[in-house]
Amino acid sequence: MPRFIRARCLLAGAMTMALAAPALPAAAAPLDAAAARGAIDAQLDRIYPALDALYKDIHQHPEVGFQETRTAALLAARMRQIGFTVTEHVGQTGVVAVYRNGDGPVVMVRTELDGLPLEEKTGLPYASHYQQTIDGKLTPTDHACGHDSHMTWWVGTAQTLLAMKDKWHGTLVFIGQPAEEKIGGAKAMLADGLFTRFPKPDYAFAAHVTPDVAGHVVVKQGTVSSASDSVIVTFHGQGAHGSMPDKSIDPIVMGAHFVDDVQTVISRQKDPQKFGVITVGAFNAGFAPNIIPDTAVLKLTLRSYDADVRKLLLDGVDTTARAVATMAHADAPDVAHTEGTASVINDPALAARLAGVLQSALGDGHVALVPATMPGGTASEDYSEFVNAGVPQSVFFAVGGSDPAMLARLKSEGKPVPVNHSPFFAPQPEPAIRTGVETLVLAVLGVAGN
Repeated sequence: MPRFIRARCLLAGAMTMALAAPALPAAAAPLDAAAARGAIDAQLDRIYPALDALYKDIHQHPEVGFQETRTAALLAARMRQIGFTVTEHVGQTGVVAVYRNGDGPVVMVRTELDGLPLEEKTGLPYASHYQQTIDGKLTPTDHACGHDSHMTWWVGTAQTLLAMKDKWHGTLVFIGQPAEEKIGGAKAMLADGLFTRFPKPDYAFAAHVTPDVAGHVVVKQGTVSSASDSVIVTFHGQGAHGSMPDKSIDPIVMGAHFVDDVQTVISRQKDPQKFGVITVGAFNAGFAPNIIPDTAVLKLTLRSYDADVRKLLLDGVDTTARAVATMAHADAPDVAHTEGTASVINDPALAARLAGVLQSALGDGHVALVPATMPGGTASEDYSEFVNAGVPQSVFFAVGGSDPAMLARLKSEGKPVPVNHSPFFAPQPEPAIRTGVETLVLAVLGVAGN
C-alpha cells in the first residue's frame, strides 16, 4: 500500500459508542437553533443544485497531497465569487479565504483538499476515473476518505453564513488544507505563516463524514482521534552467501527479532488501561534466496492518545532497535521519525454546548454527545496541528453519510459496511452535505451569533 494511505478518518467505532451517550445538555448560547436551522435549510434549497454539481466535479477529479492544483483553484474561485478575500498557495497548495463582518470572534472552518491513490470501485455514475503521477507512476485516485463531501459543505457553509450575515459578527477564516492524508499539510500552512499572515482564530471547527447513518452527528468531548507517528528503522548488517551465515551479520534476523521484541513495549511497558499500538507495516530486505543482504528496512506506524504513551512508544522503538543491533554485533541502526501528529482533542465545554445547539436544531435521535470518559477513535488527523498552534477552543464533528437501507441490508447479510479509505466507500451526497452545512453553520452561530 502506498505510504500515505492511512486510516485517518473517524470510523464506525466512534459512532457506535454514541448510542449509549448520556442526555444532552441544553444549549448555553443565546441562539434560536430551530429558527436558525429553518433559515439554513431555506438557503440550502436555493444553492444545493450548484453544490451537487461542485461535489460531483470534485469527486471525479481527486488530487493527492500537494498536487491539488485543480481542486485548490476551483475552491478559490468559488470563494471569491461568494465574497471572500482569497489567498492561494499557502503551504504549497493551500487556500485561505477571509471574510470580515464587524467586531467579534475570529472563527476558523477547515476542509481538506486531497484524495487517495486508490482506484474507485463504487460503480457510481460519477465515479472517479482520474489519474495522477505519484512516485513516477500513473496512479488512479479516489476521494475514498470523503474529502469531496467536506469541500462541498465547506463552500455551502461559507455561502450560507454570508446569506445570514445579519445573524452573526466577527471574522471568518476558511482554510482549504492540502495533504491531510500525508500528515503534512497543516504543518506546511502553519510554517507558511497561517496564523501570522491571517487572523488567528478564537474558535476552530471541522467535520468528517463517517459510515454512520446519514444525517446523524456525533460530538465527542475530549480526545477524538489518536496521535500518529511513522518510523523507519534500517538495520545495517554484513552480506554473505546464504550457505555461509557465520560470515554475515544478518539484518533479516535482526528485523525479525525487532518485530517480535518491540511488541513488549505494548505488553510489558505501557499501562494496559491506556491505548497504544505499534504496527510494522513493511519489512523490506534482500532480493535472492541464496544471498544474505546488507540491510533491512522496516516501516512502522504508532498510534496513541496521550503524550506520555506517545513518548513511550517512540522511545521503545528506538531502544529495541538499538538493543537488537547490539546483540547481533552490528552497527547502530538508523531510526527515523518521518512524520507525526498529535491527537485531536475537543474542548469539552464547547463540545457540550454545541451538541445542545445541534440537538435543538436537528431534533432527538440525530445528535449524540460522547463524553470524555469514553475513548476516541483510533484513526488520526493532522487538524490537531492547528489547535495545538494556539486555537483556544475547537470542536471536530463527525457527520454520518451512509444510506440507512444499505446499512440494514448489509447487517442482515452479515457483510461489513464500507468505511473511509475503502474503494467502495460512497456516502449519500445530499444528506451528508446538508447535515455538514447545518452542523458548521450552527457551530459558527453558536459562538459568533448576535
